[in-house]
Amino acid sequence: MKYRIFTILTMTLMVGMAFLPTQSAYAASCCGGGSATSLILPKFSKAMIDVSTDIEKYDGFWNDVGDYVPDPAGSDLNQYRLNLGYAHRLASHWQASINVPYVWNVNEYSGLTSRTNGLGDTTINLFYEAFDTIKCVYKVNTVKDLVPAVYLGTSLTVPTGISPYDNVENSFDITGRGFYRLDGVLLVDKTIYPWNASLELSYGAYFERSVNREYGNYVEPYDKNLGNRAQGTFSFGYTHFLDTMDTLTFTGAYADLWEDEGEIDGNTDPTSGLRKRSVAGTIAFSTMNNDWVVKFTWNHAIQRDRWGANFPTTDIYTIGVRHVFL
Repeated sequence: MKYRIFTILTMTLMVGMAFLPTQSAYAASCCGGGSATSLILPKFSKAMIDVSTDIEKYDGFWNDVGDYVPDPAGSDLNQYRLNLGYAHRLASHWQASINVPYVWNVNEYSGLTSRTNGLGDTTINLFYEAFDTIKCVYKVNTVKDLVPAVYLGTSLTVPTGISPYDNVENSFDITGRGFYRLDGVLLVDKTIYPWNASLELSYGAYFERSVNREYGNYVEPYDKNLGNRAQGTFSFGYTHFLDTMDTLTFTGAYADLWEDEGEIDGNTDPTSGLRKRSVAGTIAFSTMNNDWVVKFTWNHAIQRDRWGANFPTTDIYTIGVRHVFL
């Protein structure tokens, strides 16, 4: 049973993009202001720096058939992350970004105490803006005013973190998954003040790798790959204008993440695959020029049967600040 918990925790340590996606950035729409769900540079801006801190608290898990199982009494499982993000405009319709997390694991489980830290997995993104002008409007006068901002992108996860295939003792030591992954991303964002909505869809595939060590022990070499991964996130928000013309944006989001079963030497691995459904709420303060945004997000995994599988249920608290170079 203890080994099963370690395996499930291992599968969750995926740090970066999208959603969750991901999800930890909540950076900006094409107008700025903190409403969308990815590290997106506002239209016509030159660059952006985003710094955020995550506190992720584990509280039970979904087993392989989707039943929610609480952790044993006395367990205290936590991961803390410092995320450094940078986005840069390459051309009028192109932008790129990178997110690098540093991870601290602080855990107590069934008498085992663990304190480890290290880099997490890095995410590199490239987006094409399929629109020419800012799509945020205050009033709908023509059909064109209903056209959303559409981003088409790709995201590469680079395994810079500590994985189970490095020299570690157990899953509490890891900070990354140990696999490259390439995702295709579609982001649709629309603001008709004071309301805003966005939909983000991503689908990705991992790159197969050779394994000859697991948790510090050398094993007979084999080839391993994780299953294809998909995520959808829908968010809806309201922007309140202050007397100073600064804004407060309140956003609610729902995310659904799933990953197919992986393979070992070409054979299906029945212990792999996962599902996680979660909700999130964000409050973002933005200056009048949208050059500074301070945000707070709470992401909650729903602790009920059939709302996930092979995955822990966690609460993630994120506070961050970004600065846009106009």
